[in-house]
Amino acid sequence: MTRFRYLIILVAFFTSACSTTKYLQPGQKLYDGGEVKITDKSADKGDADALKDELKTLLRPKPNAKILGLRFKLWVYNKTRTNKRRGLRHYLNTHIGEPPVLISAVDVDKNASILQNRLQNEGYFVAQVAGDTTSKKKIAKAIYTIQTGPAYHYNKITFPTDNDDLDTAVAGTNKQTLLKVGDKFNLDVIKAERIRIDARLKEEGFYYFAPEDLIMRYDSTVAGHKVDMFVKVKDETPDEARWIYKIRDIYVYPHYTLRDTALKLDSAVKYRWYNVIDPKNTVRPFTFKNSILLHPGDIYNRTEHNNSLSRLIELGPFKFVKNRFEDVTPDSAFLDVYYFLTQNKRKSLQAEILARSTSANYDGTQININFRNRNTFKGAELFTLTLFGSSDIQFGKYNKGYNVYQLGIQPSVSWPRFISPFNLTTNNAFVPHTIFSTGYTLVNRTQLYTLNSFTGSFGYQWKPSLHKQDELNLLVINYVDAAHVSQVYLDSIKNTRNPTLAHVIDRQFTFGPTYSYTYTNTTEENRVNTFYYNGKISLSGNLYGLLTGADTLAGKVRKLFGTPFNQYVKLENELRFFHKLGPNSKLATRLMVNVGLPYGNSTVLPYTQQFFIGGANSLRGFQAHAIGPGSYAIPAALTQGSAFLPDESGDIKIEANMEYRPKLFSIVEGALFLDAGNIWLLRSNPNLPGAAFGKKFLSQMAADAGFGLRFNFTVLVLRTDVGFPIIEPYLPAGQRNVINKIDFGSSSWRSQNLVFNLAIGYPF
Repeated sequence: MTRFRYLIILVAFFTSACSTTKYLQPGQKLYDGGEVKITDKSADKGDADALKDELKTLLRPKPNAKILGLRFKLWVYNKTRTNKRRGLRHYLNTHIGEPPVLISAVDVDKNASILQNRLQNEGYFVAQVAGDTTSKKKIAKAIYTIQTGPAYHYNKITFPTDNDDLDTAVAGTNKQTLLKVGDKFNLDVIKAERIRIDARLKEEGFYYFAPEDLIMRYDSTVAGHKVDMFVKVKDETPDEARWIYKIRDIYVYPHYTLRDTALKLDSAVKYRWYNVIDPKNTVRPFTFKNSILLHPGDIYNRTEHNNSLSRLIELGPFKFVKNRFEDVTPDSAFLDVYYFLTQNKRKSLQAEILARSTSANYDGTQININFRNRNTFKGAELFTLTLFGSSDIQFGKYNKGYNVYQLGIQPSVSWPRFISPFNLTTNNAFVPHTIFSTGYTLVNRTQLYTLNSFTGSFGYQWKPSLHKQDELNLLVINYVDAAHVSQVYLDSIKNTRNPTLAHVIDRQFTFGPTYSYTYTNTTEENRVNTFYYNGKISLSGNLYGLLTGADTLAGKVRKLFGTPFNQYVKLENELRFFHKLGPNSKLATRLMVNVGLPYGNSTVLPYTQQFFIGGANSLRGFQAHAIGPGSYAIPAALTQGSAFLPDESGDIKIEANMEYRPKLFSIVEGALFLDAGNIWLLRSNPNLPGAAFGKKFLSQMAADAGFGLRFNFTVLVLRTDVGFPIIEPYLPAGQRNVINKIDFGSSSWRSQNLVFNLAIGYPF
């Protein structure tokens, strides 16, 4: 009876949602979209379908949006009509609701003309389009019937044959032409070809040339529905556009303001190949040697010009960069280059309050006080001093008030160049950086322990290209020591004999280099498929451990500065793949394979370098850091009463995630997800049975599923996810698959299995 009642309610909802036409006035008809019909019998079905899809995107206006076949936004609009200018009803009506789109708003003849014009631009020179409307009750559609006729294809492509510099340069670009014999005529491709030729000529010194100086003529009288295309420089192209320009002198103004009208060339200071005009000596002249990529005598090159501008902005001290080229004399092909740089405020003090979410399911706030000096040593060096404090609360059934509070200080200096005994340079648009940073953090997990954490690093960051980034730290030092451990925590270590609890408060001393490589093209919104990859290798104590003969298993524990150091090799790999399913939906996937190899002076990775799994950005159907390693099952004593849940960690991690992300309406996005993975120890531990990595690791993989909502406020994304386990690796073999036990109707099952995650940003 209960199920029948729910069915009646569901049917009533959909019925009310569908009745969006009852609010129309007499004579009004709701527009249900346009239909494109191609009547050519000889047209290839695949080409015809693609052409229809393309033409439908040109139709205006768009009909009311549908969700699962229902005009949900229109229904909201009708149900929330109000004369008030504020309140929830008004907000729903104006921000989520959508007024009806009527057939009377459709200009069929104009749409038909637009479609015909697009067809002719794509080579269907004799295409004909006729538009009409059809209606049934209060719903109307627009029908566009198309006779495309034959498509015209390129028969021959001819480039200039004259011998002057410009014609020769244009002809020299023909191997990369976008116009191919046999391709269908397309006006957009022709426009793109003019832009391509102009871009190429800008690399060869034709500073004043423009795409409009080219004319693309075609002859469509060739038999067989073909066209001959002729690429030609216009006869009226001015002499300046035909000259190849070279650079004469370069001037840099590091302290330019709008009040400066005189060039002050008499006060220029020569440095290498450029001149600096800075009477107040605000910036040292060498600062620009890695940013000014053009040199006297060079042929003008647009890429080097643009890269120079980008580098000057990236230096940091300058808010605006204005550039000017001037002809030396009217009848010569030389340019003087001027860079006018407007400075930012050199020093700044900023306070910020952040909402954040951590991988351990902690949600909280952080207060930062940041001091910045953008030109510390008058060489565009950035000095940053950050004081911070944070408070984090862990959500979940195992939280008993063991929250985390942190206080810290982080000074750092960043130089916009390589500081090295070797002459390292780059010539792209991105400035390399040398970074020296230190830090201290006091970590207090209430009722349990307090840790002192000291860090320091020195290394380089650079981008070989737009999609690639490298980071090499020659030395990273991390020292963690327990300042205080509560008796509650010490008793837990003694009573449970869980080595993970003791490992958290172990003294940790790591030092060594790290290297990270990142590739991503996810910022290119026009791509159907995008990728992100990050690979990282970290080393600690390797050379020193080998030289001193460190071997913990043999009782040879070595120390540095009186402290045992950690020795390991650590490899991390993360691959993300995004596939657009449509304009408002995508499929997102992620794979992580991370391995740490402790050896010599260590038998296990230090706690700060180990891997964790579970939580808001990982396996969302499990509590953060609560599963693994391997098939190890946390004793019941640790999950009952006032006991706290230990953060389980491992030396190896494998994780895979898949998420379907549709946009629902307004700022609301949805998600359906699957997660799988686990962590393992490299070596077995008698106190952690089943924790070591072995041949049966696949049978120890955990998995979950779930759904969520994302509220995209542009400045941040607020995310809510609900997950539940479908494979539990800590159960006995043969009982780990729990899909058949899913019962959303059972309150007992929901309380034990549903995990709610509140987080900031996407999980990946």
